[in-house]
Amino acid sequence: MDILNLLMGGFAITFEPLNLGLVIFGCTVGLFIGAMPGLGSVNGVAILLPMTFLVPPTSAVIFLAAIYYGAMYGGAISSIMLGIPGASTAVATTFDGRPMALKGQADKALIAAAVASFVGGSISVVLFTGFAPLLAEVALKFGPPEQFALMLMAFATFIGLGGDDIPKTFFSIMIGLALSAVGLDIISGEPRLIFFDLPGFFHGINFLVLAIGIYGIGEMLWTVEVSKGNVEMSKATVTIARTLAALKDIAKTWKTMLMGSVLGYFVGILPAAGATPGALMAYGIAKSTAKDPDSFGKGNVAGVVAPESANNAASTGSMLPMLTLGIPGSPTTAILLGGMVIWGLEPGPLLFVQHEEFVWGLIASLYAANFFALIINIAFIPAFIMVLKMPFTILAPIIFCLCVVGGYVPTQDMHDVWLMLIFGIVGYLMRKLDYPLAPAVLAIVLGPIAEPTMRQSLIGSHGDITIFFTRPISGAIMVVAILLLLMPLIKIYKNRNKANGGPEKTV
Repeated sequence: MDILNLLMGGFAITFEPLNLGLVIFGCTVGLFIGAMPGLGSVNGVAILLPMTFLVPPTSAVIFLAAIYYGAMYGGAISSIMLGIPGASTAVATTFDGRPMALKGQADKALIAAAVASFVGGSISVVLFTGFAPLLAEVALKFGPPEQFALMLMAFATFIGLGGDDIPKTFFSIMIGLALSAVGLDIISGEPRLIFFDLPGFFHGINFLVLAIGIYGIGEMLWTVEVSKGNVEMSKATVTIARTLAALKDIAKTWKTMLMGSVLGYFVGILPAAGATPGALMAYGIAKSTAKDPDSFGKGNVAGVVAPESANNAASTGSMLPMLTLGIPGSPTTAILLGGMVIWGLEPGPLLFVQHEEFVWGLIASLYAANFFALIINIAFIPAFIMVLKMPFTILAPIIFCLCVVGGYVPTQDMHDVWLMLIFGIVGYLMRKLDYPLAPAVLAIVLGPIAEPTMRQSLIGSHGDITIFFTRPISGAIMVVAILLLLMPLIKIYKNRNKANGGPEKTV
């Protein structure tokens, strides 16, 4: 009953005129941002974060969460219509969504994506409501050693569970950690890593500058190079009769939606895992358990339903560790985490006690955002198709201008604008050389949290590193983190063993 009372109080906050308007506006903007190739939820939240300084913190996070939700819906639009994922989370949607569009079933694919997103979002929000207070109570027992162990596990998750090149992932994390150390030492106050003695580095490197540079400028440059203006467009016909027929077929995939929703939610909870692996895993399971696996990749509607339900469920799940433990579950929630810190809200277990109205207002807003995103998505399908016909030569300058404004507003320092442009070029080169970008963004956000907790723990134990292993919770987390770090070595050993024929079995 306590949860229901708190949730009802959250709905009262959500349905305040300002907050409800921000939910609807955020969902609409997020849908268009997610539909634009090269943008996605990370870019949208990063670019529009400075605009939220005009409203109270609760309204600001509700607005950004609505953008996040809307962008997760909209990511399927360009994946289906253009064959270009609006974000990495929608990569799996292209596998069957694009073939459906080429067969004249783009409207069915778009409706399937919208409905699956709604189901995934609804299930995950219910799970979020039930699990958040429980995890918050457990998190109250966390001290500096446990927090540092969690930070280490977040990085280890990228390495152990990620599909990227391990050395390149290490490099990306290390670059992010190095950049997070720029500024003044947290204990001695001495300046460190002040490149070329430029005074702009004394206030450190704003994570927003890095995020906008890498995801805004860098992705734009990458899209310009890859597309070269030769993007094939498909046409979709939207009628009431076709919509009803599509809904009837989509209803038959309810088991796939349920599987994707539950899987996506729990993958989203994993620190730094995010929605992309959840969507790919859901697609793989749907294909492997289907009666007609050969139809996948050729226009099977279940191939759209599985990843879309999973990535929306994961987007909600990734907010759970962000709020309760202060660990973002995805690059987008890493930016949300940084925004909360800017507004004076410290994510963690005490957030549920000290800022109860904020937390439950945000949770209730997810229910509203999920509903409005579905309605807006289906109603605006013809409009999305028109917007995607906009030449990239017009879209690119708009993105660039938004990036410059977004990089300047937080500190109002031209130093950060130039730094953002440099990060944009670096992000483009990293993408071109196939270096993962998300670990660098996550590291620059988690670095300022990991460093003080590590130093506090070592000061309290007089330099004894075993403090991270002798405490029950931190010890268990450290063991998991070490196992995740060792997973790539285990895979290499197994692959090498197979290549050599492996040990001969004797009967």
